[in-house]
Amino acid sequence: MPWYKGWTKEVKGGATKGKTLLDAIDAIEPPSRPSDKPLRLPLQDVYKIGGIGTVPVGRVETGIIKAGMVVTFAPTNVTTEVKSVEMHHEQLTEGLPGDNVGFNIKSVAYLARSSIVADPLPGTSRSRKFAVVTSPLTRRTTPPRRLPRSTPR
Repeated sequence: MPWYKGWTKEVKGGATKGKTLLDAIDAIEPPSRPSDKPLRLPLQDVYKIGGIGTVPVGRVETGIIKAGMVVTFAPTNVTTEVKSVEMHHEQLTEGLPGDNVGFNIKSVAYLARSSIVADPLPGTSRSRKFAVVTSPLTRRTTPPRRLPRSTPR
């Protein structure tokens, strides 16, 4: 095709040229992982394993989770220490953004799905303030109230 001159793409690093679809795919720059931001990890599930303890599972959205760090669960404001971090049944030194991890925690009686794991605010015992949005489609944690029966006449 004599009319096709190819394509060009201007990016921060300079201009890129190519003629084929493979050249275009190779020119795509991968997005940066937000590991420099505070930890945010929404819980997908929570397992209670005998002999091990409580194992919350979720995907690291921002920040880094490491064994030994102190984390806070919102909206309950429970603070605890992470004993270990695992991915696909292998120990990790740290979980990076995009990793689906399970981590073992100490002494937490109750955790719900859709809780958010975050770093506590430095210098205080209070956690950072952030909103947890709930939907009417989510599972209720408390049973619905029952209306009293009317008395028969």
